[in-house]
Amino acid sequence: QLVESGGGLVQAGGSLRLSCAASGRTFSTYAMAWFRQAPGKEREFVAQIRGNTANTYYANSVKGRFTISRDNAKNTVYLQMNSLKPEDTAAYYCAAASGPRWDLWGQGTQVTVSS
Repeated sequence: QLVESGGGLVQAGGSLRLSCAASGRTFSTYAMAWFRQAPGKEREFVAQIRGNTANTYYANSVKGRFTISRDNAKNTVYLQMNSLKPEDTAAYYCAAASGPRWDLWGQGTQVTVSS
């Protein structure tokens, strides 16, 4: 199970940190990611962190502003979001993959950035 938290309303230029708490199994070897979906748009990839290597990957739209990290001792993944823009407004979802597919998803947390 994945449970996201930390969403909310913030002004443009502000920051938020999202958390994704995993339970039911050990996720240290899982790849973990954040996706987002804005109203009327398809879900899009935001950031990923590998399990064993902790290598990170970002969508171009968030590179340099967002940072994904993980604390395997706490079974938690974070997304630090800085310099937020109104176009970052979306529901943010945490996902986990033990193989090639994102096969476990959280329920989402809403992020709203006002201009």
